[in-house]
Amino acid sequence: MQVTLTIVRYNKWLSWGGFLSMALFRLPLLLNRSISFYKLMGSGKNGTFDKTPDLQQWAILTVNNPTNAAASTQECGKIENKKHNYSSHYGSFITGWWKFFKCETFTMLLQPIEGFGTWDGKKAFGELPRNSDYEGPIAVLTRATIHLNKLGSFWKNVDGVARLMQTAPGFVTSLGIGEVPWIKQATFSVWQSKAGMKDFAYRMKEHATVIRKTHQENWYKEDMFTRFKIINAWGNIKGKNPLSALL
Repeated sequence: MQVTLTIVRYNKWLSWGGFLSMALFRLPLLLNRSISFYKLMGSGKNGTFDKTPDLQQWAILTVNNPTNAAASTQECGKIENKKHNYSSHYGSFITGWWKFFKCETFTMLLQPIEGFGTWDGKKAFGELPRNSDYEGPIAVLTRATIHLNKLGSFWKNVDGVARLMQTAPGFVTSLGIGEVPWIKQATFSVWQSKAGMKDFAYRMKEHATVIRKTHQENWYKEDMFTRFKIINAWGNIKGKNPLSALL
């Protein structure tokens, strides 16, 4: 299985195009036979769970349909080589929209390797083991639907941990993405190794405390945690490829 995550950044004065795209992109993605699952999302300003949206930045996550030739390893290799030609995956309407608005695009091609949980009741990335023997550079998606009566406790606790992640050993970059502000939130982070990610997740006192509180206080209506092997990354966001030194 292959997953594609594209981050799209609009010019400040054309950010309304991002808002509009969240409605207009649904039909072409729904009709796209090469895609079995998709999510259209906004972004937070500070690269993680964030109450303040970045109205210039938006995201599309897709799962490539395993029954379609476009999802095969060979086809994914062709996508990598074409790099900035997105039409073979997203279709002409979406790629034409990005060209018209002169958007920056940054894309990661990913392979889910470990995880648990559901996304809107679906196992979006199929059946995955909770752990594998992979130890190299790794990306992590943590997403949750937060109970409305737990929003205060959630946001009170996550801000400090989010700031600590930016300076953690082995941290490369992170993106705050989500479907509904405040309520349906996700963090996508990239690490130099699984060992570095685990040191932050389970050995840093502040983060371990927050993990414990999520269960004790029942913050989440639904949650999902998935780790990915990074196959490739191309394009730029804010003028650079954030993974250029990693791959």
